Amino acid sequence: MTPRRAHGGVADGDGPERGSGPADRYARAAAALHQTFSAHRARLLAGLVHRFNDFEVAEDALADALEAAMRHWPKDGTPDDPVAWLLTVARRRGLDRLRRVEAKQERARQSLADAATTARELNPAGVGDVEWQSGLTALGDERLALVFTCCHPALSLSARVALTLQAVCGLTAADVGRVFLMSEAAMAQRLVRAKRRVRDTGITFAVPSEAALPERLNSVLAVIYTMFTNGYVRGGRDDQLVQPALCAEAVRVAKLLAVLMPDEPEVLGLAALLLLQHSRRATRTSPDGDLVTLEHQDRTQWDRDDIEEGLRLLRAAARRTQPGTYQIQAAIAAEHARAPSAEATDWVVIAELYAGLEELDPSPVVALNRAVALAMATTPQAGLELLARITGLERYHPYHVARAELLHRTGDTVSARDAFVRALNLVTNAVEERHLQSRLAALD
Repeated sequence: MTPRRAHGGVADGDGPERGSGPADRYARAAAALHQTFSAHRARLLAGLVHRFNDFEVAEDALADALEAAMRHWPKDGTPDDPVAWLLTVARRRGLDRLRRVEAKQERARQSLADAATTARELNPAGVGDVEWQSGLTALGDERLALVFTCCHPALSLSARVALTLQAVCGLTAADVGRVFLMSEAAMAQRLVRAKRRVRDTGITFAVPSEAALPERLNSVLAVIYTMFTNGYVRGGRDDQLVQPALCAEAVRVAKLLAVLMPDEPEVLGLAALLLLQHSRRATRTSPDGDLVTLEHQDRTQWDRDDIEEGLRLLRAAARRTQPGTYQIQAAIAAEHARAPSAEATDWVVIAELYAGLEELDPSPVVALNRAVALAMATTPQAGLELLARITGLERYHPYHVARAELLHRTGDTVSARDAFVRALNLVTNAVEERHLQSRLAALD
């Protein structure tokens, strides 16, 4: 039976507001649930995954709790502690699901007997097995601890990153698919397989010890980086380019990780990179919400504090003389940050940095960026020749945008128009779509 409230009482008095109609009560409950779920989804899901050791059961149980909330909260009022209410209901619904599956009865009995785990799950200080003291525990950051927890070494690197992006960051299969240049359907299947591997192999999710942090570091860095990039250019049809809160959270977590692991140059490089990119946040769109490309941004409005902090972290990373992909990307961002104008940008240095990055990370996206930098440093034709050798980006709209812009610079308006049309057929962000439409119209 679903409890009416957790920890007694309701947040808005002794019951629903007198004189309010059903529609008003439903709207208030929906708003409270949305706020609670948005702010605490990661902790709720991570706690349930830790409890059941099964992503699918955890997700289904949480969905059941949300449905129950929309049945009870409009008539009973919002609980004093809505997070605890949802966790209690989800835990019970999850246990009900486990009981219905004979193969999981033993796990259900263990879960019922594990009162200590339940107490930890209901503890706002964090979720998981944290009886020992580690750097993560001492740091006291829930999000960073959850990222390390979900990046379990028994999974492949891509599976760790994909699962953590969904579980901790709340990204959809479509969002995660864009990261891996995969379709939504293909990524959804990969996520299902990863979750079933977690279930079938009995992987236990707990905050790792201090000694176990390094083996998870690469996937943790990839998750934080992807959090930022998904906020930097929002996917979907929303009429918004940036998710500022997601970018800011990624920067915050990266800086905390730099505090936790100050001797890891790639950790410092990632924090530097995100700070340098985030410094341009106020200038990436116009007051009307239209996209403003890098060369047209007002550099006097870039956040100088972020830039100085990013440059300081980059210098600290360089002193360790262990170059890596995040450090090189930060060095590229630093060249843009140092240039007083677009015309003063040292594209020769940037092209050389991209060549070095491609040696460490020979991916088609890095090759694309190198081609653009080479075109800026030399000629559009040189960039186009590099682009022609890239494979695997046929459905990646920035590739076609780059071709269109370089073709336009060579005077090939017809081919540039075709490339812009291909990009428009692939773009998913409404702000980018408007920008591409304006660029296409300018060719006429």
